[in-house]
Amino acid sequence: MLARARTATLAVACALVALVLPAAPAQAAGHDPVLFVHGIYMDGPTTWTDMVADFERDGWAPDSLQLMNYNTWQHLEESAAEVADEVNVLRAKTGAAKVDIVAHSMGAPVVRWYLKYLGGTQYVDDFVSVAGANHGGIGLAVCGIQPACQDLAWYSPFMQTLNAGDETPGPTTYTSIWSSCDELINPDSSAWLDGATNIWAGCIGHVSMAAWPPNFDRTEAAVA
Repeated sequence: MLARARTATLAVACALVALVLPAAPAQAAGHDPVLFVHGIYMDGPTTWTDMVADFERDGWAPDSLQLMNYNTWQHLEESAAEVADEVNVLRAKTGAAKVDIVAHSMGAPVVRWYLKYLGGTQYVDDFVSVAGANHGGIGLAVCGIQPACQDLAWYSPFMQTLNAGDETPGPTTYTSIWSSCDELINPDSSAWLDGATNIWAGCIGHVSMAAWPPNFDRTEAAVA
């Protein structure tokens, strides 16, 4: 009788502990949290509306998917520092040791600067560039004299420094999803990264690359 009473008491105590303990962090489901970084000529965070919805349908917890917003006029090094802040917020919120990052267009070199020069590789497991301006290629006529556009020129000090030496440093895995019909990334090969998995998406327009369903699957596979 005494043994049964002790067993019953232990069961009740365990049930109470389960009720009061906080929920497991989002990455416990098997996925790292993901930070989405938009580009220069897009609709800001809404660039990712369809892709994020697809991630949620496929099992990512909504609070593990974070949309970054930033000033697309400022120098890209300034935006890279903001990526560092966003990663810190996402890690603190989810309890994750590392996160994944998905970036579109100008967002790709911004994130790569964070990875290469701001210590980001220790906190980022997987990085996916979608139609990334990784070697410049967005003509200055597209967006004028703003500092960010100046940095996007292939010959800019920013681009020359970013692409000097190792283009895919650290333990982070790199994937670049590119199009052979990208009207803003010229030449198309500007989106490729040495040392990355470079995936051809077909003949898709620059803006559509972030909202084209086959790229949802490619991106999820790259961060799985």
